[in-house]
Amino acid sequence: MAKRATRVKSNKTPRVLVVEARFYGDIADQLARGAMTVLEDAGVEYERVEVPGALEVPAAIAMAEINAPYDGYVALGCVIRGETSHYDVVAGESARALMDLTLVHGIPLGNGILTVEDNDQAMIRASIGGKNKGGAAAAACLDMIGLRRALAARAST
Repeated sequence: MAKRATRVKSNKTPRVLVVEARFYGDIADQLARGAMTVLEDAGVEYERVEVPGALEVPAAIAMAEINAPYDGYVALGCVIRGETSHYDVVAGESARALMDLTLVHGIPLGNGILTVEDNDQAMIRASIGGKNKGGAAAAACLDMIGLRRALAARAST
């Protein structure tokens, strides 16, 4: 079995940017709560910014990477299926743009943008007492920061 990426201990405290899509505020609050708990428990320095919706999350991360890079990013938001195909566009394009950031720029990122059928599914996935996907996204971000640091350390030896 492959070894799971571990958070590399370093003298440098990671700086993380949490980008929250606020279109569904109650869900975003739950996602942020989970993410902040994980980041605070890990002793990570973090900042939070808000954007209107899921499509704006990748743009905010790209802007930050250009202007004031962080060690990693946590993308939070929710896309709930409606009556039109707009859901498919928003869910697919936000996920594609986040993946592009990770592949093209090597950005450590935890994707906590939920894609769900209804509000009940979203709350189950967002809440700390439920699936805590905000916390999972923050943990994934920290794991990817650790992996990048470990690979950089190997390359320099």
